[in-house]
Amino acid sequence: MIAREWVRCPICSNKTRDRIREDTVLINYPLYCPKCKQETLIEAKNLKITVIREPDAKTQSR
Repeated sequence: MIAREWVRCPICSNKTRDRIREDTVLINYPLYCPKCKQETLIEAKNLKITVIREPDAKTQSR
């Protein structure tokens, strides 16, 4: 039997509407949490979820 797990929000730790299996691979997945209304970019592999930190935008110099 393949293990399944709810994806939890990395900010508030509540369940989201998404569910993954142990053979699921997500790359640059925008995870939305309906409770805290935040969107986070994640990667998932072997039921391990990591948050991708986006670099801040740099100002353009002329």
